[in-house]
Amino acid sequence: MERIRGGWAGDRSRPSRRAILRYGSALLPAIAAPALLTGCGTDPAAGAGNVLRVSQTGDPKTMDPQKQGDMISMNALINMFDTLTARGRDNTLTPRLALSWKAVSPRVWRFRLRPGVTFHNGEVCDAAAVKFSIERLLDPATRSPIVELRYVEGVTVVDRLTVDLHTTVHDPILPDKVSLFGGVIVPPRYLAEVGDEGFAARPVGTGPFVFASWKRDHELRMRAYEHHWERRPAVDELVFTPARNASSALAALQSGGVDLVAGLTPDAAQQLGGYTGVSLDHHTGIRTSYLSLDTLTAGPLQDRRVRQALNHAVDVPLLIEAVLGGQATEVPAMIPRGAFGFDSGVEPFTRSVAKARALLAEAGHPDGISTTLTASNVDANVAEAIAGLLDRAGVHARVDLLDPGTYAQRLTSDNHGALGPMYLAASTVWTLDGESMIQSNVRSDRRQSRWHDKEADRLVDLEELSVDPETRRKAFSGLQRLIKTEAPFVPLFQIDNIYARNTRPRWTPGFAGVLDMASAEVSR
Repeated sequence: MERIRGGWAGDRSRPSRRAILRYGSALLPAIAAPALLTGCGTDPAAGAGNVLRVSQTGDPKTMDPQKQGDMISMNALINMFDTLTARGRDNTLTPRLALSWKAVSPRVWRFRLRPGVTFHNGEVCDAAAVKFSIERLLDPATRSPIVELRYVEGVTVVDRLTVDLHTTVHDPILPDKVSLFGGVIVPPRYLAEVGDEGFAARPVGTGPFVFASWKRDHELRMRAYEHHWERRPAVDELVFTPARNASSALAALQSGGVDLVAGLTPDAAQQLGGYTGVSLDHHTGIRTSYLSLDTLTAGPLQDRRVRQALNHAVDVPLLIEAVLGGQATEVPAMIPRGAFGFDSGVEPFTRSVAKARALLAEAGHPDGISTTLTASNVDANVAEAIAGLLDRAGVHARVDLLDPGTYAQRLTSDNHGALGPMYLAASTVWTLDGESMIQSNVRSDRRQSRWHDKEADRLVDLEELSVDPETRRKAFSGLQRLIKTEAPFVPLFQIDNIYARNTRPRWTPGFAGVLDMASAEVSR
């Protein structure tokens, strides 16, 4: 059966959905149907008032926005803190606390700030606050995990509403980088009064919602900020609750405990089809999954032919169809569609068990290889299915599932081999620029790099530092072609953003799926 793009070539048949699940062990459904039935027939809006209740897969790590670097934390904090720029619903970069920005020289970006903005405690948000915030983020004492502003070396106040960010080299997407993690502005006077611990206990920002209370692992509650510079939110109260498993979140949705469930996996969403009072919303997303291969440690993965064999063996279209319910898009070479630098001319690997086995034999492994695939237990279904596909080609991968906390610690540790020879990872490319996808795991000196290649390093420098967009685009194209040739990764897919909701909320998410709820409305 021949497929033109990313298809099976040279094999007489493709495995069925049942086969892939069998090869990948029994994939346990994330949601049990009886749990869903308990909410049928209830009125989710009963007694809810003008409160929007949102559930996501975890709880924020901290209320200090500069001491976290994960999307679950940022999804909540973005409602209490504004950033210098923002990504609009049409995916364009738009003003937020900064009205305009321009590069006044190759190593200086100037931001003109919005007048009349105040923090929730009445403190003025001006150029001095921006200077304080950026310098606090960069101060080693803060121990911030946020890496996007690595090239910023200083901040200068030009006047009360103008600030310059000085960089060691030209950073072409600095305005994009301050649209989320790196662009949060915090109140200098309040921090001086209460210190870091006091600030984390009762945060103060300029965002559309004001902190009310936080019971860790239970509930984060906010209320509308009456004097927000844009407008008062339509929602009086915003409540975030963590749901470690989809079953409890969706049961709460049907019983009225929550109004909107975010971070829904496709297999969980499939369980909801047809239930009264529950709507599923699918939006194209940019969170991109891949396998990282350890090319540095002695073993079969040091051989390019073995790595190419893995790419031929993992039938990504089938994985999307069988495990993700079609709710994802194949990524040929790490950079997702919708991000600057994506090269549509780079084709995915053909999916061929025969080709994979031939490459393994050529590399001296006619009987296949044994290895380990590490993943967070949140991604158990995908990991098990990938192992099943690899097994057909003679790659026997034992799946090692870790709790999310342990997985994250090993991922960000200095030990590049902490997650074993092969691990499943994902990145939300919220800047909509290819740099965000590859910044931590391609260049040889980066913390998650497991592939050292001088040409890759040169191309990374070009795309990260060049002033000319066309030069950057060509560098990204070169990187994607090199990644396909050398195969240090197995690129997988960019998954859709899937939300379940009852009849109350009205809200449109952006491409990155950030839960900024200022524009949300609820019916009573």
